[in-house]
Amino acid sequence: MCAPVRWRPQADADGPPGGRGARALLSVARVSPRTPSDLAVARHGWVQAVAGVLAALIVMGIVAGLGLWAAGAADLPDGAFPRVVAATVVTAVGGTIELSGNAGALARSAAGLTVIPLSVTLAGALVLAAGFLRPLRHRAVAGGPELAGWAARIAVVWLLALLGLALGARQTFAVDLGNGTLGDIGDLFGLAPKVGFRTDVALTLFFGVLWLAGVLVLALLVSRGAPLPGRLLRFQESVRPAAYAMVMLLLAYVVLGVVVTLVVAVTRGHSAQSLAVILLGLPNLVWLALTLGLGATWTGRVQGPFGLPMPHVLDEVLRSKEISTLNLGTLADHDGRVWWLVAVDAVLLLAAAFVLAARSPARMRAWQHALHMAVALALTVLMICLVGRIDAHYGLSLLGVGDLGGGLSGDLFLKPKVWTALGLAVLWGLVTGFLGALLARPVRRRRGKTEKEWDT
Repeated sequence: MCAPVRWRPQADADGPPGGRGARALLSVARVSPRTPSDLAVARHGWVQAVAGVLAALIVMGIVAGLGLWAAGAADLPDGAFPRVVAATVVTAVGGTIELSGNAGALARSAAGLTVIPLSVTLAGALVLAAGFLRPLRHRAVAGGPELAGWAARIAVVWLLALLGLALGARQTFAVDLGNGTLGDIGDLFGLAPKVGFRTDVALTLFFGVLWLAGVLVLALLVSRGAPLPGRLLRFQESVRPAAYAMVMLLLAYVVLGVVVTLVVAVTRGHSAQSLAVILLGLPNLVWLALTLGLGATWTGRVQGPFGLPMPHVLDEVLRSKEISTLNLGTLADHDGRVWWLVAVDAVLLLAAAFVLAARSPARMRAWQHALHMAVALALTVLMICLVGRIDAHYGLSLLGVGDLGGGLSGDLFLKPKVWTALGLAVLWGLVTGFLGALLARPVRRRRGKTEKEWDT
């Protein structure tokens, strides 16, 4: 007699990740003719590529525009607001904006800016990933050439759109010297300082393509239903659960940050400022808090009229003439409530470790989950350290005199101590990964029974 065949729901029809079910589907795909429904599912041509890229850029533009409007940028002179929105979108995907100044023969101005508005980045990445994965849904496997061709179509459209944004993101502004002594000097010598920005097109296209590649690869890793080439199916057992857990961790911090910011806006006012923070730089804040909760250290300084879109306690620590150290200890000297960051980290990391273990094959041991969690968290923290840096400065000098101050010069930077942060991430990942595997044992046992039934 033959053993009964147990059918599973369509969502799990590929069996255990990378197991017999996936290999069976791969074999069937090689010998079965393609049906009209298969052709409809596999349709991902130029129209879909244009739609996906335009949707992502429109969402990014809306988020950036609303955030800049809430920050007061709608009052910029000479109709510069659309160009500033374009520049914000460019920087959100890794593009480079160059600042320049022209103050005449007797004066000199200098400025620089390096910051990524991660709220705009996150919005665009989510929409673009969804557009990339949609035509591939309901597929168990996909050939490498097919995935490469689909990604290449998106890349071509993306480069053309990014080129248009880069060429449009440029503007020049006049600097108001005021009515004081500085203004009198400017009137005496006929000085009319100007500052402006423009895009480094070559670097913008280069980093924009890297950003796109990262988004598409991460989308394939995170999505459980996204098809992979047959040769890569064996890697999904360890990579996909970890990638999914880290993305959920980062999104959980963003959601928590939105809730906290809205509560602060309702109870303390400053609704426009809170909206600007949410729409422009909320991930910059909450992911920084994630690393601080792990025990990481950042260094920085705030001088002049620059301000950080952050809680007041951060500005207090960083606003000094010397380079300041930013960690739990220095923050606790100003506000003891920062120790709650450790508790939040512990809870959310444990939840991420549970998700990782629950989505992994049942045969994996607890130490393997701990190792996967440690590697994934270290890579996540490295990403935060790379994209969370801030560096901004500007100044004006007249007649060879250095920065004149008076609201016309400032300096701001924030940088992480990377190796310390990575070491702490590995330690936290090992501990929470092991504990999460223990908490997920009931789920893993049920998964193991299901896998045995499927093999039967």
